[in-house]
This record gives sequence, structure tokens and C-alpha cells, in this order.
Amino acid sequence: MTFTVSSPAEPQISFEFFPPKDETGQATLDKTVEALRTYSPAFVSVTYGAGGSTRDRSLKTATSIKHTAGIPTIGHLTCVGATRDELVDEIRSFEAAGLDGVLALRGDPVGGPAAPWTTTDNGLTHADELVQLIGSVSSLPVGVAAFPDIHPASQGNLQHDIDVLLRKEELGATFAITQFVFASDRYEQLVTELEKRGSKLAVYPGVMPVTSYLQIVRMLELSGGHMPTATRMRFARFQNDPESVRALGIDVAVQICEDVFALGAPGLHFYTLNQSEPTKSVLERLSMITNRT
Repeated sequence: MTFTVSSPAEPQISFEFFPPKDETGQATLDKTVEALRTYSPAFVSVTYGAGGSTRDRSLKTATSIKHTAGIPTIGHLTCVGATRDELVDEIRSFEAAGLDGVLALRGDPVGGPAAPWTTTDNGLTHADELVQLIGSVSSLPVGVAAFPDIHPASQGNLQHDIDVLLRKEELGATFAITQFVFASDRYEQLVTELEKRGSKLAVYPGVMPVTSYLQIVRMLELSGGHMPTATRMRFARFQNDPESVRALGIDVAVQICEDVFALGAPGLHFYTLNQSEPTKSVLERLSMITNRT
């Protein structure tokens, strides 16, 4: 997927949001979108809940952001709990809503990432099948997930991950968004291995400004992600001091952003958790961002 930026010297900025559960959550999201739109994001993405549980709310949220805030918006789409026909209907709904692309994911089973996968009758089993299905019925740009710390199912085999990404690219994916990066050398290794194999995928590193030690530990456990031991120990030192954790989270995120941009990252994709202040605090400190509030 190709996005327009104001200057080739700056990374493209993008944000991930999730559909709110209630009116209070909606009000928070609205304020967050309004605060972050001033950074002229290349796009935003809107997630599904676990097991595809927020499918309708996801589309409603994505449509609202697209048309109310005027920001290019990508909808997440997963294989979980849906037949091929239902997935095609969802793709058609994305088109009808005017969305700008699809992030094609296998998704986590209803029981969570560690639960065994069960394919829905007449459904799909892997994300590459979903990429192929989207390409067969739509011209929407397709993105996929990438794992700088290697997908848990690959059991430490980076080349298997590369094979999977190349297969998705062959089937039509043009960009990838990574799980959160806490070690820039792992992002570098992923991109280098892809380039060695002739890939043209634009790989956007995911950035998570940490605001809670216990929350990030849980997220890393669920995703199979990696945080360097020294970094984890720094956060652990302040686990009972929320303000210090937040300040350290900003420092770590700023350094990651600077590092991956120096490595040639085309953009920075922020996992916002529907909060604007942590991401704004990072953006305000980045040397390569000039369109600040």
C-alpha cells in the first residue's frame, strides 16, 4: 500500500485503535482521534476483538473515523468464526464503507492465543488464504502482520516466518505491520532477511509506549513478544510507581522510533490503546517529526 507523506525525510505515522465498548469509551476514542489527527497520519487501523467478537463495532468505528475525521482507515479482518461467504460479505462492507485497505490476519481463537485452532466449517485456516480471498474479490490494498520476534508457531525459525510473509506478498499483500518492537536489531533482522529474498513489502514497525508494567508483561506473554532483559528490569524496578513507568515507557519508545527510522523504516505504527497522551509524548520528542501540534 502506498501512502503520501509531507516529506520523504519523515516517517509515515499511523495509529491503531480498538472499537469502544460503551459511550464513555466512545467519547475517549473521539478525543484521542481528534488529538492525533493533527499529526496527519498516513492511515489508522481498527482492530477486531478476541475471536472476531467486535466485528460489527469494528466496522462502525472504522467507518466513523474515515468519514468524520477524514483519515485514511484500514479495517482488520480475521479468519476466526467466519465462513468464506461471510468474509466476502465483510470485504464488500469494507468497500461500501469507503475504507482504504484491509489488514488480513488469522486472528486468535476464541479461547485466546494459546488455545488450539479450530477452522470454521467452510472457513479459512491461515492468513495467506485470507490474503488470496481478498485479492480474488476486491482491489483494496492488503496488509499483513509481521513478527520481529518470530511467530510463536514458527518455533524460533525466522526463515519459516520469511517464507510465510513472501507467500502473502506473492498473493497480493503490499505492506506489513509488526507486533510491538522493543529490540530494534530484531526489526532490522526481519527486514534484512526479507530484502535478501527480494521482498518489496513495506514493513511498518509497531511501537507501544508502555504505561503499565503488568499490562506489557501480559501482552508479551500472549503475543510471544520479546523485551530485552535489561529493559524489562528497568520497568520492573518501577512497577509500583505508575508515573515512573510511564516516563520510562516514553523514553524507551522514543529510542525505538529513532533506531528503526535510522534503519530505514518507512513509518511508525503506534499501538495507542485508545489513549492519545503517551503517543503524543513520543511524537513531540522525535527529531524527525516536524508536523507537531
